[in-house]
Amino acid sequence: MSVLVIGGTGTTGSRLARMLPDAVAGTRTPRHPGQVRFDWDDPATFDGALDGVHGVYLIPPVGVVDPVPVVESFLARARLVRRVVLLSSSAVPESATEMGALPSLVRTMPEWAVLRPSWFMQNFTGDHQVAQGVRAGEIVSATGDGRVAFIDAGDIAAVAARALTDPVPHNTDHLITGPEALSYADAAAIITEITGRVVRHRSIGTAELAERFAKTVPREFATLLAGLDEAISHGAEDRVTTTVEDVTGRPARSFRAFYSELLSRTPAG
Repeated sequence: MSVLVIGGTGTTGSRLARMLPDAVAGTRTPRHPGQVRFDWDDPATFDGALDGVHGVYLIPPVGVVDPVPVVESFLARARLVRRVVLLSSSAVPESATEMGALPSLVRTMPEWAVLRPSWFMQNFTGDHQVAQGVRAGEIVSATGDGRVAFIDAGDIAAVAARALTDPVPHNTDHLITGPEALSYADAAAIITEITGRVVRHRSIGTAELAERFAKTVPREFATLLAGLDEAISHGAEDRVTTTVEDVTGRPARSFRAFYSELLSRTPAG
């Protein structure tokens, strides 16, 4: 099955594209063979990206509170597509509108799966706000003592690959977590132990966190993000599943293993 991987150069999409030899990576700025231009803000790119495609890894537009209209328009054009795998989130409940309405759209396809991963381990690397805190020695959140079973993006991609290529369609939701639930203080302690650099967690109020987010994203979206932290503080993400092993046949990577490998790949100095 030929597959369009939306966000094909992103965190999960790039990993998935490497797992699927016939995948086409949809990206705003294609630069390499196997990439095609795809931009949620430019519907004129939809048809070209869908040409000859029978499966789609669907990452909805980032930073959009209500992506339903544009995703609905895209799926209406996907006439030859049989199977769609949606990257949703464990933090997004089902609803009739906004992000929570996307799973119901995908379930109208002949074959489908909805991935509901927990928070990415990769948030502790790169340009993410948590990663910036790691480098500064202080992770700031509104999660309190709440715990999250952080998941490696490579494990998400592995589940997606099976959902896209298994002969029998999954036609189900997959709640995807890592093997243990950790507070941000727990994660900071593991990073401190592995790297030898002291990293701490400081919990602040939801409103204060929203103000911090609003410096870099639209205020409505900043409020939404801060609210997710508050939900964690009340136990919303304190759960562990065996989905990665059930679907792929191997266990999910632990946070300790993830960060140890990350450090081993980081040049000294």
